[in-house]
Amino acid sequence: MKSIHCLSCLAALLLALGAPAQADEAAVPALKSPAREAGRPAAAENLPARDILAQVVYEVLLAEIALQRGNVDLAVRAYADLAARTRDPKIMERTIEVAGFARRFDLAQDVARRWLDDDPASPRARKMLIGVLAMSNRLNELAPLLIRVLEDDNARLPENLLGLNRTFARNPDRAAVYRLIDAVCQPFSGLAEAHYAVALAASGAGMGERARQEARQALELRPDWEMAALLLIQTSMRDARDEAIGAAENFLESHPDAEQVRLLLARALIGERRYADARREFDRLLRDAPDNPEILYSAAMLALQFDDRALAETRLERYVALGKAPDSDSAHYYLGQIAEDGQRIDEAMSRYARVVSGQHYLPARTRLARLLFAQGKSDEGRELLRSARTDKPEERVQLQIAEAALLREAGRVREAFDFLEQRLAERPENAELMYESALLAERLNDVALMETRLRRLIELRPDNPMAYNALGYAYADRNERLPEARQLIEKALSLSPDDAAILDSMGWVLFRLGDLREALSYLERSYDRHEDPEIAAHLGEVLWTMGRQEDAKRLLLEAQKKFPSSAVLPETMRRFAP
Repeated sequence: MKSIHCLSCLAALLLALGAPAQADEAAVPALKSPAREAGRPAAAENLPARDILAQVVYEVLLAEIALQRGNVDLAVRAYADLAARTRDPKIMERTIEVAGFARRFDLAQDVARRWLDDDPASPRARKMLIGVLAMSNRLNELAPLLIRVLEDDNARLPENLLGLNRTFARNPDRAAVYRLIDAVCQPFSGLAEAHYAVALAASGAGMGERARQEARQALELRPDWEMAALLLIQTSMRDARDEAIGAAENFLESHPDAEQVRLLLARALIGERRYADARREFDRLLRDAPDNPEILYSAAMLALQFDDRALAETRLERYVALGKAPDSDSAHYYLGQIAEDGQRIDEAMSRYARVVSGQHYLPARTRLARLLFAQGKSDEGRELLRSARTDKPEERVQLQIAEAALLREAGRVREAFDFLEQRLAERPENAELMYESALLAERLNDVALMETRLRRLIELRPDNPMAYNALGYAYADRNERLPEARQLIEKALSLSPDDAAILDSMGWVLFRLGDLREALSYLERSYDRHEDPEIAAHLGEVLWTMGRQEDAKRLLLEAQKKFPSSAVLPETMRRFAP
């Protein structure tokens, strides 16, 4: 409800009552009604008409000035008294507004019902009662009232049906909203808009099949209605993706220019990893709408998925150049990555610096800091991370971990460890800091501290797969306590079965235990999920040990091309080279 502290409301009420519109607050000596001071209502029926009007004007002034001074309770009581004595529609409407503002829904309902009893044909009274019942969450009483309102405005019935869900958009009980809208729409089942409204409510309540059923009925009644097609596709995307794709393709056969339907189809195809089909749809979309920012951005992301960086760059640059891109920060971030991969470092740094908000803000700062470190500007890089804008403690921790990682990558492991130790002293129970400091302790050959930290982390976060994995991998890499290492990694795998790093650890501990076939299976699954130089080195070593030297050489050479800066791959190659 809009703020009700306004003298314009007072002026409107006084005009409606036939009183002068000028109201001088100074003319009211005290915020107390003489009648209420005596503990009894004013006997207005015994007063002359002029005195009755004066009494009403006085109480209107009393209530409105009370509102201005923050005395809501007095305003509610004054208006409730006026509504009971005058039964004037304007007074009753204002009473309902003030009572609603004060969250006196019981009083607001009483007045609204009294108004409707006085004037059963009043649309305004009915709508006020609907509003009060909705605010007080008494949805089970609303259906008859809403049906009457819809019937009274037959000329705008389709439009009003579509507005039902907006009316209850803030109500958290989505199941109750669905039941209400379903009941209200029953008398109008011949209209596509009624089925659309029910479908939307069902979708909000998590009733996917019911939502799809109603969306299909809406489309049957209005086969050309793109909104209904979109709703059917959207509700199917969650748990019936094949149906979503089929519905989109069917609609596009007869409506090839339905841009939003084609865009949803392209995204559904990406979700099914049908990238070539998705690319075909995006090409069609871009031919028809070359300057649509949403299409350009999605098509650029698909080009990145295909590793077509030149095409992705062209589309992202076009997206930014439009000047109306809704997410230019993300575009600059990806353009920075493309430039960095192409060794256009100055351009990459410029792009990262232009990311000033959004989900890629902190990653862009981290990448920019890494490039500064690579140029020998470590102080600038560290200051960049420390000056990043964030009010979230967890993001501040991530920036600190990133700073330590840059120090470690620069060979300053002891400095990185000491830095994290200081941060851990400030947050001794922080799991992320504890984990990273444990890994650095291992790098410094302080195995005892690493083990202490990781076991403490397991106590604090028994559902944290990375703690189990790190400890198990540390044992496996040292070729010690292998049965325990396997148990730890199995626990990590049970918590995160598709994690590439944990699959790599399992492959590595199985290799140490001599189970080469199973080790190969895990490492291949790991490398399929995430191409990483260390995983490639492990996989190459297993292949070599199994006697598949040519396969090992081919894999390691291909990995070296992908990761030219990796230190672990050349080392592995040297160990195997004659």
